[in-house]
Amino acid sequence: MENSGEDAFKPGIYGNVIIIERRISEASGAIVLKDCQGKKVSSRRDELRELVDHFNIDVENPCVIMSQDKSREFLHSGNDKDKFKFFFKATLLQQVDDLLKNIFHQLRSANALVDDLESTIRPVEKELNELQGKIKNMEHVEEIYQQVQQLKKKLAWSWVYDVDKQLLEQSVKIGKLKDRIPICRAKIDHQQGLAEKLRERFIEKKAQIASMMEKTSEVRRLKEELQETLSSATREKLGLEEEHGRKMNYIQKMAKRVRLLELQVHDVHEQHIRNTQAEESEIEEKLKELELETEAAKSTVMRLKEEENGLLDSLHSGRSEIKKIAEEIEGYEKKHNEFSRSIRELRQHQTNKVTAFGGDRVIQLLRVIERQNRRFKKPPIGPIGAHLNLVNGDVWASAVENAIGRLLNAFIVTNHQDSLLLRGCANEANYRQLPIIIYDFSRPLLDIPAHMLPQTKHPTTLSVIHSESHTVINVLIDKGDAERQVLVKDYDVGKSVAFDQRIKNLKEVFTLDGYKMFSRGSVQTILPPVKRPRSGRLCSSFDDQIKSLEKDTSNMKEEAEQCRKRKRATEEQLRGLEENLSNAKRRCQNAERILMSKNLELQDLRKSQVAGTSSLPSSNVDELHQEISKIKEEMEENKSLLEKFRVRMKEAEAKAKDLKLSFENLCESAKGEVDAYEEAERDMLQIERDLHSAEKEMNHYEGIMTNKVLFDIKEAERQYEELERHRKESYSKASIISPESEIEALGDWDGSTPEQLSAQLNRLNQRLSNETRQCSESLEDLRMMYEKKERTIIRKQQTYKSFREKLNACQKALEQRWNKFERNANLLKRQLTWQFNGHLRKKGISGHIKINYEEKTLSVEVKMPQDASSSSVRDTRGLSGGERSFSTLCFTLALHEMTEAPFRAMDEFDVFMDAVSRKISLDTLVDFALSQGSQWIFITPHDIGVVKQGERIKKQQMAAPRS
Repeated sequence: MENSGEDAFKPGIYGNVIIIERRISEASGAIVLKDCQGKKVSSRRDELRELVDHFNIDVENPCVIMSQDKSREFLHSGNDKDKFKFFFKATLLQQVDDLLKNIFHQLRSANALVDDLESTIRPVEKELNELQGKIKNMEHVEEIYQQVQQLKKKLAWSWVYDVDKQLLEQSVKIGKLKDRIPICRAKIDHQQGLAEKLRERFIEKKAQIASMMEKTSEVRRLKEELQETLSSATREKLGLEEEHGRKMNYIQKMAKRVRLLELQVHDVHEQHIRNTQAEESEIEEKLKELELETEAAKSTVMRLKEEENGLLDSLHSGRSEIKKIAEEIEGYEKKHNEFSRSIRELRQHQTNKVTAFGGDRVIQLLRVIERQNRRFKKPPIGPIGAHLNLVNGDVWASAVENAIGRLLNAFIVTNHQDSLLLRGCANEANYRQLPIIIYDFSRPLLDIPAHMLPQTKHPTTLSVIHSESHTVINVLIDKGDAERQVLVKDYDVGKSVAFDQRIKNLKEVFTLDGYKMFSRGSVQTILPPVKRPRSGRLCSSFDDQIKSLEKDTSNMKEEAEQCRKRKRATEEQLRGLEENLSNAKRRCQNAERILMSKNLELQDLRKSQVAGTSSLPSSNVDELHQEISKIKEEMEENKSLLEKFRVRMKEAEAKAKDLKLSFENLCESAKGEVDAYEEAERDMLQIERDLHSAEKEMNHYEGIMTNKVLFDIKEAERQYEELERHRKESYSKASIISPESEIEALGDWDGSTPEQLSAQLNRLNQRLSNETRQCSESLEDLRMMYEKKERTIIRKQQTYKSFREKLNACQKALEQRWNKFERNANLLKRQLTWQFNGHLRKKGISGHIKINYEEKTLSVEVKMPQDASSSSVRDTRGLSGGERSFSTLCFTLALHEMTEAPFRAMDEFDVFMDAVSRKISLDTLVDFALSQGSQWIFITPHDIGVVKQGERIKKQQMAAPRS
């Protein structure tokens, strides 16, 4: 018996093999245990029983006797399951399988028992867990109480520190205000010096103009006299021309008057007949009626004109309102499109974060890089933004984007050749403007000494980002100066850090609202936020940004819809105004036509009235003829005067021409002096204006100095003194509550304001009261109850734990035995087939035994050498009697070789065999028995003379039975 592995029995005594011998004599039988060398170790029953219990073997009945009838029955049976049962039982696998299954059921029962035992203590464990939760809550309450006490102390001292901060700010403010005094004084002195210089220039220029005025006064006087004479001559000429024109018009009027009088004389009789007294009264009544109608029509026209103008103004304002609303709608739609585009980009970034650093082009580029990966010396790293994460949330996302945003789309390569190859890949992916950085990938992570970093409490860009790649961090340090970029919350803090504190190793300051601040020597620069900032690309989550943008988009859409409603309402009103305006214009035109017709009727009626009143009776015709003769005489006199006026006009025109020529000559001669004088006068006026401006500026700065600078300094100093007084009071109160050393022991002050600490204290007090109401027991009582219940179940837990460990060990051992059992079963299956085929080969026959442990079947296949079809005989009943007997013998020997027995017997094993088969079978059996070393008994009715002689072979020929 093999004695190796984990289940070995006393390997130090027996070794790798244990030999079990059972000696059977007439008197009694004994069992002896020997080691691997055949040396006797023990024959005690207790040792044997211990071995039996260890291996679960049966040594009480080791004898195996297989008869030829059993084997024949086995082979002749057509049921494969019965064959398997026979094999399984003969090889003792059935016994081992039953033992293992029994152990499995016992282990399952034991596990169920242990589960029941463990379930009995679960309520107590649940109570322990509840007590432990209460203890933790009470400990948490204690922690909250301690925090409340610390917060009270901090709150007391925060008032002192807040006043200190205000004192520092007020001191800085006073310093800045005092710095304005010399600046303002310098501006006042500058404007005063400038005014003095301008005043001196004004006096000089005034003296120069006075001397030039004396030189040009005579010329100016002559010029004025000549200009006056020219003007009088020109006026005289124009007067003569005007008088000549009046005389001509008067003569023409008198000629018309003569013709009119002649016509009146001709028509006097006809007019006299028509114009009677009744007709005159009718005309007057009609004239009054027309005048009233004309006035009414005129007022109607004016009213309609005013209405039309009002409608025009309303129409103009309505069109302006529509234009304004259209501009608002366009603005809202533009913002809506921008928000929608941002939402699409964020959703795309949410699907694939890489698209945030180059869009779809970077995806195409990464695919091209993956195809050509082998050509690179080292694969490129990029985009840089895809390898970065923000530390402690997304608070500084916008500031980091403003600081290193230009580097987030870049790719990193290790040498120039890889950069050229990457540029080719970018061209293939249509990514023309790809930023590429060449950096040595083998360099370790840069270790920056503390003295080379900005000494400030505010974070730097390097401190709020994280990357698994050392090369990415090195590039941000070497190419982006990330360790020297400080991030602050707002504009005021940024100005203080960038310009006031003079921090060493500080390059730039970035605020959350997009400002960038830096100093280069004495020059301070502040760059405002960009119009369309890009932020959120490094955020861990885009959901909040998408929700905010969706809300803004919805608001923009609602605002645009409201504007459209307003526009539609305004357009509807505008259409109504246009209709009203067209109606008003139509009514105004009708009223104007009516007014014009009334005016024409009124004019005709007045003309007829004038004609009727001016008509003369026939008795006055002579007077008309006398008047005509007088007018003709007057016409002749005026014609003679007209000739005199023509002569005087020619003389005046010649005189004016001579004076104009003299005036032009004088002006040409005096032009240089006059121009110089005018230029000097203009300069003096400009100097005077500059002087007034300088004096005004000086007065302005003096007013600022008096009313603003000095007043602000006094006010700031007064506030500073008040803050000092307040600080003393706060310090005395805080010292009563706790000494300052306790606050210093708590660590550096985090800069919390009293309002923040007060709000935090109120929250903690509320939380403490809520927690105290929930837990009524004290912490010590809870701990005592917990320890008492814990002592009651800890022994049971340990006992059940040991049970569970032993069961797990048994389960593990059972699994190992199952594995070993399955391995041995497979080896036995192979061994049976090999040995069966080996015995068949002695007669030139081959065969195979198929065993299926899952289906529990066994089938035998035999192939005869004379079978030309090369097909196996799967059913042994298809063999001849001799072949079937020989096959049975081979199977029996194979099965004997796999079992252990002190003696064996075979009866009539060679029936149905021919002489050759019988000779082969006898030799095979004898050789097998000699090699096995066990006792064999062969019984056959045939001749056994062919059996070879030997020391260990005994033949016994029995007498034939009596007939």
